[in-house]
Amino acid sequence: MTCLPTPAPGAKKLGLVIDLDTCVGCQGCATSCKEWNASGHSAPLPDYKPYSAGAEGVWFNRVHSYEAGEGAEGRTVHFPRSCLHCETPACVTVCPTGASYKRAEDGIVLINHDTCIGCGLCAWACPYGAREMDEQQGVMKKCTLCVDRIYNETIPEAQRQPACVLACPTKARHFGDLGDPDSAVSRLVAERGGQPLMPELGYKPVNSYLPPRRRPDPAPVEDAPTQMDIRNPVLRWMDRVLSR
Repeated sequence: MTCLPTPAPGAKKLGLVIDLDTCVGCQGCATSCKEWNASGHSAPLPDYKPYSAGAEGVWFNRVHSYEAGEGAEGRTVHFPRSCLHCETPACVTVCPTGASYKRAEDGIVLINHDTCIGCGLCAWACPYGAREMDEQQGVMKKCTLCVDRIYNETIPEAQRQPACVLACPTKARHFGDLGDPDSAVSRLVAERGGQPLMPELGYKPVNSYLPPRRRPDPAPVEDAPTQMDIRNPVLRWMDRVLSR
């Protein structure tokens, strides 16, 4: 079993805030994640049947679409799913070799592929389905928050964000320190009532989801004018002719 580190006072809690109101399910986040990580910290990310309906292979980010509500309240909700970098992750404590670990300095959950034996216990322990088995290498893989990018001082500071965040065309994905109540992501969660995924399980996910906003009531539709409402006799005659 693997012990969790004791976080230092003021330690970061890096994570994502995902806006379910503006996510359009374009799969841009999943594609950019795959592209960056295919040659990054957890490379390679193999595909087994890349054109099948299930997209078999290793994907750190998957987007699911659901129909929510009924009638006028109904809408399609696109739900991106990846590792939530929990504060007390069961995937870490169940690991028999210590390959799964949580960093004390920023809270990112990672996997040491040199010591991972591919037993799959972490995948069984994770209730969010965030872990993916690389069957070619025989090791488990998962979202790293692009750890090899966010600390890379050789690229412009504005680019030091996870690939999925940079690629999102609707700015539905936000990255930052959720341990700092004054950070932009923490304020966004507070303003929009962001929620962690399944908090009742007790794993304390760091990532948060912003709920879809309620749609405004449609404006009342005015009845079309009748011939008697048209005072101009010429326009009334034209309306009568065109209405035949």
